[in-house]
Amino acid sequence: MDDLVRRFDVTPQTIRRDLSDLAESGKIDRLHGGAVPRSGVSNIGYHDRQVLNADAKAAIAAACAAEVPDNASILLNIGTTTEAVARALLGHRNLTVVTNNLNVATTLAGNDSAEVIVAGGVLRRSDGGLVGDLAEEAMGRFKPDIAIIGASAIDADGDLLDYDLQEVRVSRTIVRQSRRVFLVADRSKFRRAAPVRIASLAEIDTVFTDRMPGKLARRCAEWETRVIEAPAL
Repeated sequence: MDDLVRRFDVTPQTIRRDLSDLAESGKIDRLHGGAVPRSGVSNIGYHDRQVLNADAKAAIAAACAAEVPDNASILLNIGTTTEAVARALLGHRNLTVVTNNLNVATTLAGNDSAEVIVAGGVLRRSDGGLVGDLAEEAMGRFKPDIAIIGASAIDADGDLLDYDLQEVRVSRTIVRQSRRVFLVADRSKFRRAAPVRIASLAEIDTVFTDRMPGKLARRCAEWETRVIEAPAL
């Protein structure tokens, strides 16, 4: 931000306004203190994703956790929003949690009544995710009450998209095996692109977001996919 102020000799308020306009038009993603170009072939870095729309992710996570009963079996996949859900589940009792996300496992280790099962697989050092054949096989052994998944992008057709084919294969298994599937996704995901398809919103039971585009909201109603909007406070 400071570099942009100096380079263009304008006020910080002007830079913030211009970055907001570019984000709304789908050209960039806002980060704390700046922005990054929006890419359709590779994801932005993990630490940048952690701070991107953090308030919205926390609100979405709280709404999602409120729909998870005690004594449930749940499955959480890779993503910073699913990690926010893990933090929101720390007060739940008697959960059985299966995950291929080491950050989720570490967080829920703080819930002394939760049994945490970590899938095997190849460690993706960039974000603590476990992917590959072992992770896919491990997820296929479970049939949880609820799967809570994230996605890197959601297109105008209602398709959930991601970047890593190995991760997508695990996510597809999760969707197939679970009795109910919850998607957690902030509004920026509806403005992004990614190359690999996970599933359709028609296969999701409930979507938790801070704002759903009107066209997709109408499609979800046709598909009987419930939408819960939880705007950041």
